[in-house]
Amino acid sequence: MISAAVFADQIAMYNPEVNDFAAMLQAPSLDHIFGTDEFGRDIYSRIVHGARTAMLVGFTAAICGSTLGLLVGVTSAYFGGWVDITVQRVIDVLIAFPSIILALAIVIILGRGVGPVIVAITIPLIPNCARVVRSSALAIREIPYVDAARAMGFGHARIVLRHISPNIMAPYLIMLTTFLGQAILAEASLSYLGLGVQEPTPAWGLMLKSGAEEYAESAPWAVIFPGVAISLAVFGFNLFGDAMRDVLDPKLRDR
Repeated sequence: MISAAVFADQIAMYNPEVNDFAAMLQAPSLDHIFGTDEFGRDIYSRIVHGARTAMLVGFTAAICGSTLGLLVGVTSAYFGGWVDITVQRVIDVLIAFPSIILALAIVIILGRGVGPVIVAITIPLIPNCARVVRSSALAIREIPYVDAARAMGFGHARIVLRHISPNIMAPYLIMLTTFLGQAILAEASLSYLGLGVQEPTPAWGLMLKSGAEEYAESAPWAVIFPGVAISLAVFGFNLFGDAMRDVLDPKLRDR
């Protein structure tokens, strides 16, 4: 998937945004191996270029959400007291909303486009990562080297960034890889609802929306291939996240 996104211009057979009304809704053939859509655009080329949109949104949202969640979780655990209570109550409020509903509300406020979609997907990821990271940071906070850093006069920022955060990279990386699949699926869902990436930008959810609404029976290839791309991407990143957990978790590694 990463290779398809990087080398999309070389792999794609046609320009994914150019209409060809003489080739509308053609079935898969040697000229168009995945067929064409209602505007005559090559579906294979749009899927390949759609990987760029999915990777841009997925990686950016996953990295931003995981990193902000890491900082929030570590800060909450390190300071404790009223800071921890306040942060956890805010996290409880955010978690109470279903992720897709919260993302929809943010997109409606910020508007459509790649940037608002990334923000809308990032914000629901932060509390989930913060909650997991906080549980690990609470244990690390009590280790003597943190007390030694305080005794040496190190500031709170240095202790959080240099002495606690590096020691919870395992759950952070696991959450990051897990969020990749979730972010790609969320981007496809928003695009399918018409609130994500807009035409003519190639996006899997947008392709699924235009194909499923009108051509599911007359041109099923317009629905099947984008759906398979979304499924394989999410499934692959979920497997990658499970593998990262097995590698980074010492208890699972020893079995």
